[in-house]
Amino acid sequence: MDDNQEQKDLSRDEETLLDELGIVGAARRKFLGQSMAAALGTFAFHLLAKEKAFATLAAAPDAVFAQNAGVENAVMVLLKINGSTQRLEVDSRTALLDVLRERLGLTGTKKGCDQGQCGACTAIVDGRRVLSCLTLAASCEGKEVTTIEGLADGDNLHPMQVAFIKHDGFQCGYCTPGQICSAVALLQEAKNGDASHVTNNLRTSAQNLELSEEEIRERMSGNICRCGAYPGIVAAVREVHSGRDIAQTWHFATNEEIAVALNEGKANEIV
Repeated sequence: MDDNQEQKDLSRDEETLLDELGIVGAARRKFLGQSMAAALGTFAFHLLAKEKAFATLAAAPDAVFAQNAGVENAVMVLLKINGSTQRLEVDSRTALLDVLRERLGLTGTKKGCDQGQCGACTAIVDGRRVLSCLTLAASCEGKEVTTIEGLADGDNLHPMQVAFIKHDGFQCGYCTPGQICSAVALLQEAKNGDASHVTNNLRTSAQNLELSEEEIRERMSGNICRCGAYPGIVAAVREVHSGRDIAQTWHFATNEEIAVALNEGKANEIV
């Protein structure tokens, strides 16, 4: 606030009083700021006191209260989620993702782009992977839904979860639930003989397709990993699909490797 603005905001009596007190320039601006802060604090205190007082008052006998809005466009949906039957009243426009996260507390399924582009919300419905952000909950009536929370058997992880850990298939972990659900359903697609864009022979519908790295990458292309953990993801899917151990592409750094990395870092700083 400049001096001209102060002159406009203050009354003549206020200006005279401040002049007599010798409060001018920066000191005047500081004084006005502190005064305003004190006034706002006092106003807030009185407002809260009034709200508290009103809250203790009993309602008048003839008072009319608004009814709860409830669920708009309500429909009843029966779902079997991770083995548990759930009967829910939902808005017919509600996405499966929001039902899982907001109504059932299954927050393992992540909301990423909310436009069906990233795959973080992937869940499994009747054995097939779906983008839950684009899937209406009402369309899943009577179907079986599996999320990341339903893959493990108690403390026993699903083989795909074990493989992801072994091959370092995640870093920040945000996309990992969708990646794992997608990978689990992908293996069922291969058993069914479902073709992909890179399947060589579309004239045959043989079951138990042997998936190459190219096939796995193509079939997992709808799941985006911003950390770039794709090599570990492909290795994890390959291991579970083949049933054979796949050599890890990473290891914990030794003391010697750490020392070399530190020395290289110091050398780069000098350069």
